[in-house]
Amino acid sequence: MKISVVLPVYNEEEVVEKNTKQVVNFLSRFYKDFEVIVADNASTDKTPVIGKKLSKMSNKIKYFRLNQKGRGRALKAVWSRSQSDIVAYMDIDLSTDLKYFPQLVKSLQDGYDIAIGSRLSKNSLVKNRKLLREVFSRSYNILIKIMFFTSFQDAQCGFKAINTHTAKKILNKVKNNNWFFDSEFLIVGNKMGYKTKEVPVFWADDPGSTVNVLKTSWEDFKGLLRLRITMPWRK
Repeated sequence: MKISVVLPVYNEEEVVEKNTKQVVNFLSRFYKDFEVIVADNASTDKTPVIGKKLSKMSNKIKYFRLNQKGRGRALKAVWSRSQSDIVAYMDIDLSTDLKYFPQLVKSLQDGYDIAIGSRLSKNSLVKNRKLLREVFSRSYNILIKIMFFTSFQDAQCGFKAINTHTAKKILNKVKNNNWFFDSEFLIVGNKMGYKTKEVPVFWADDPGSTVNVLKTSWEDFKGLLRLRITMPWRK
C-alpha cells in the first residue's frame, strides 16, 4: 500500500521546510511506502527554491509546481496523476494534529471510500478559533446538509484521505479549483454513493491565515447554488 500526501502551498517560505520534514518524520513511523508532495500554487517568494531543495534532500519528498493559484487546482493535478493506493492532503500549517492521520488510513482500509478530519464533531477539540470563523463554518455546513442531505459535518477541514480509484472518479465531476474544491469534492462523492468516515480531531487555528472569510463564504455560496442546479453526480 502506497500513500501520497499532498501539501498545497502558496508563499509559505517560513514554514514549508520545517513542516514538510515534520510530516515525513511522522509518516516514517507508521508507513514504509509513502511520498510527500509539495504542490506549489505559483508562489512568488522562496517557496520554489525550498521545495526543490527538499526534493533533493529526501526521496520521500517531491516538488510539483503549478503556474496558477488554487488549492483545488493543485490537488486535481497531483491526484489525477497519482499511482498510489491512497491520496491525501493536509494544510501546510498543520493545524490538525498529525496523530489522527493513521485513523484516516485505517478507515479506508476498513472499507470507507473517503476519510476526513472533522472540527465539528462532538469529540473534536478546537483551539483559538475566532468566533466569526466558527459561526460561518457551522452555518455553512448546516446549509450543505439542508441543500444536499449529506452525511458529513465538516466539509472544510484540510485533512483528508481518499482511495485513489475513488478520487479520480469524483475529480471528473468537480469544477472548482480554489477553496470550494473541498466542499464540491465531498458533496459530489457523497451523492455518488461513496462512503465517508469522519474522524474527530484536535485542531488549532493558524493566526497567520490569510483567508478572507467573507469573500470565501460568498464564493462557497455561489458554488453550492451551482451544484444544486447542475447536480453533476447524475451525469
